[in-house]
Amino acid sequence: MPGDAELPRVLGMDISVPQALPWRRAPRVIVAGLWARRTWLSLVHLVTGSVVGTLGGIVIGVLIAAGAGGLVTIVVPAAALAALLITSAALTAVQRSRHTAFLGIRWPDDQSPPVTFTFESIVGVVKSTKTWRQFSYHVIAGVYGFLAASVAITAWTIAPAMMASPLLGLNGGLEVRHFAYLLGGTILLLAAPWITRGLAELDAVFARQLLAGTTRAQELELRVSDLTVSRDSTVDAADAERRRIERDLHDGAQQRLTSLAMNLGIARATLTDLPEDARKALAEAHEESKQVLTDLRDLVRGLHPAVLEDRGLDAALSAVAARSPIPVRLKVDMERRVARDVEAVAYFVISEALTNTARHSGAEHAEVEVVLDADRDLLRLRVVDDGRGGADPESGTGLRGLADRVRSVDGRFILTSPLGGPTTIEAELPCAS
Repeated sequence: MPGDAELPRVLGMDISVPQALPWRRAPRVIVAGLWARRTWLSLVHLVTGSVVGTLGGIVIGVLIAAGAGGLVTIVVPAAALAALLITSAALTAVQRSRHTAFLGIRWPDDQSPPVTFTFESIVGVVKSTKTWRQFSYHVIAGVYGFLAASVAITAWTIAPAMMASPLLGLNGGLEVRHFAYLLGGTILLLAAPWITRGLAELDAVFARQLLAGTTRAQELELRVSDLTVSRDSTVDAADAERRRIERDLHDGAQQRLTSLAMNLGIARATLTDLPEDARKALAEAHEESKQVLTDLRDLVRGLHPAVLEDRGLDAALSAVAARSPIPVRLKVDMERRVARDVEAVAYFVISEALTNTARHSGAEHAEVEVVLDADRDLLRLRVVDDGRGGADPESGTGLRGLADRVRSVDGRFILTSPLGGPTTIEAELPCAS
């Protein structure tokens, strides 16, 4: 379609020349609309729309009149309503196919459950906003389809007739009005493609808003729900993988290292007649194996502490506070346990925060407070130290990772760390069951 991509969209209709298009090219673009494929598809769309819309409007009008006329009974209005719903569904399928075939509109997948002939299903269809949005389109199409096709056909037929006006004056003499008709017909003929496209695009705007199975807001809501489910699945998969690694390390490498350290200890205690260099090497190997075992235990505990699973957050944090190089005052106020993923996030956030405090803040004391707000279903975390302050998430101290962990459960992360201290890390984790 020559020139189609060069025209801007005004109210969704390609009807004017954009500023980026050189004006010397405008006449060629306007004339090209006369034979552009899109123009004739739009005209066919309007003509078929007038037929489908008018017939559909007549059927809908008859059914509404029949239902209103039979209000004194129950059967007639019910039958009319059922026929109206079936007609609306059939018209929706036809109109969607027509818009796809001629205007290239792609419709989102309709995720509505299949309708069964039960009272609850029928009531659900009647109460659905989707049903009445689609019905409203068919009512509009019953009027707009005929009017739009009439305007487009009139433009295409009257323009050639006006342009032929000078031929009628050849015998009686040409007059100024004949040339005026010629000029007006030429202008109307050049405008006809854009009038046709504009009317078709306006119909497409109605269709997108009313015939779609979901509104834009509903599509975004579904998208958010899908992303939430996907994120939860990813978090669960990561948690399961951590558990698997922890189990494999505990049952495999950790047991073998324990056995190795014991054997080296036994050898060190019994082989006392070895040369000095050999005894020294054996002692170093024994100490190194114990250090590796300690490091591995810390790693396993960091992946997923067993005490968190068995005894809950209070016990797990007590162990973290006991291992901290600086004194930690811990307060945990929880009347019940929360979801496993929330407990894990709270544990790792506090554990990493205390590690950062010991390594980077120069603090002498730290306080940890965990409170479950039962009224709002929030788990509140607070870690405060008396260090030098100035903590920056961009400095690579793991603060960005803490924020990411909190966001993984739709939580809220707040860092306050002025120069000179104190540094306060707060988090709110939703834990509605």
